[in-house]
Amino acid sequence: MQPLKSTTTAPHLRTALPAGEHRRSYKYFDLVMAGFVTVLLCSNLIGPGKVCRLFGFSFGAGNLFFPISYIFGDILTEVYGYARARKVIWAGFGAMVFATVMGLFVVHVPVDPEEPFNQKFQPALELVFGSTWRIVAGSIVAFWAGDFANSYVLAKMKLITEGRFLWARTIGSTIVGQGVDSLIFYPAAFYGVWSNDKIVQVIIFNWVFKVSVEVVFTPITYTIVNFLKRAENEDYYDRDTNFTPFSLQD
Repeated sequence: MQPLKSTTTAPHLRTALPAGEHRRSYKYFDLVMAGFVTVLLCSNLIGPGKVCRLFGFSFGAGNLFFPISYIFGDILTEVYGYARARKVIWAGFGAMVFATVMGLFVVHVPVDPEEPFNQKFQPALELVFGSTWRIVAGSIVAFWAGDFANSYVLAKMKLITEGRFLWARTIGSTIVGQGVDSLIFYPAAFYGVWSNDKIVQVIIFNWVFKVSVEVVFTPITYTIVNFLKRAENEDYYDRDTNFTPFSLQD
């Protein structure tokens, strides 16, 4: 891979561009962002419609695929940096809010009584898209906090390790991010509905399961990250990044 242009004394590191300098464009950034948002929406809209049971544990089917969104988040932060990953997280947040509003509208808008199919279809819509406000709010807030924690930890670990041990960064950031996600979502959605013991059991199981998915997918993450770094001629280090989540600046 050709040397990367840098504003620091280390020629192989790329940090924030000086004011007024032309922003880079990337061939694959938009595709990775689209993949992230797609997985996020599908796992939160389609997945909760079914409860699975494996090895004596019950969980929403969306948990089988939601961890993939963290893999996309790792790839975005590792290759393009925290600031660009931050934009994608906000894009996912906005998509989830819109999908929630649309789902509530579709469920509650009056049906046409002259269409017999509506009488059969309406209960299914209410089952899939009629989640309580606690579940909806808990899911959105947990995603937002967990993904920002994941991206922040990975970016900081990249600086500490000087770009080495990618496996440790992706797994370590997922341990933190998924932990934050689970600790927020399940109490917010089910406290007072499930017993406290049940909530703790579900948190631990889902946290371990999601981190395990990250571990299993590590070789694929390596392959994609290495491909993108070569294709984009980019390997971003967040040395001068403002890590506030409340910004959309690069």
